[in-house]
Amino acid sequence: MDAQDSETSASFIPAHAQRAERAERAERAEVRIPRFGPVSRTMGFWVSHAVLPVVATAILSGLLMGLHGDFVVADSLYALQGNEWLFKKAFLAEKVIHIAGRNVSILLWLAVLFAWATTFRVARWAEWRRPLGYLVLAVAGGVTAVSLLKHASSMECPWSLTRYGGSRLYLGFFDLRPDGIHRRGCFPAGHASAGYSWLALYFFLAIVKPAYRWRGLAGGLLAGIVFGASQQFRGAHFLSHDVWSLAICWFVSLGIFLIMFKTDPIPQASARSTDHG
Repeated sequence: MDAQDSETSASFIPAHAQRAERAERAERAEVRIPRFGPVSRTMGFWVSHAVLPVVATAILSGLLMGLHGDFVVADSLYALQGNEWLFKKAFLAEKVIHIAGRNVSILLWLAVLFAWATTFRVARWAEWRRPLGYLVLAVAGGVTAVSLLKHASSMECPWSLTRYGGSRLYLGFFDLRPDGIHRRGCFPAGHASAGYSWLALYFFLAIVKPAYRWRGLAGGLLAGIVFGASQQFRGAHFLSHDVWSLAICWFVSLGIFLIMFKTDPIPQASARSTDHG
């Protein structure tokens, strides 16, 4: 009887009141962006997100570039292919992972850019504007930073070196290039940055869905490792080139995160609605 009485009484509610009630329920059900605030500025945050990555990059650079671990890895890959770069023109490595993989990364970035632009037209998406804007800037920033360093560096690709059937001598990062020899710009790894730039998903998800941030980190690492390993098998890069692309993309993502979300990444109005929701 109580259920029937409830249904009967509901039928007498005016239509405009029912619409208002449905709108209120929809608003309460709307996905809200949770806080990711002061806890992110603890000493543990700085150690795990800044200090340890710097130390790891320095150690790996010393082993790979200073102690020539790059040659150990590249020699093994070259010997595995019969002392030639068989994967240089392989369909999987060149057409799928290199060309198609790069294009997929660009399309994903354009999709995020479109979603960010939509926040200016769709009112209920407005609170996603800053997180999506962060992702747009961080991904583009990582790729751009790697590209700028590539154009400024003078290091050769493995396939260009006499050691691996090419015609060039190896030059370290700080070695002066002799006159008349053009820059090759193979350091750091540009294609790997198309994957590692998506490490920004870690910070994006830390803002909008903190429990999923490790999935974002794993996705960016996996994409960068696949892109980078493919280029190493083709003879396009040394392992240290990938390490530096990873480090640059990580620190660009971290830096933009710290700038855009200095204390509380969520606008105050949204934060209040989250607290009461």
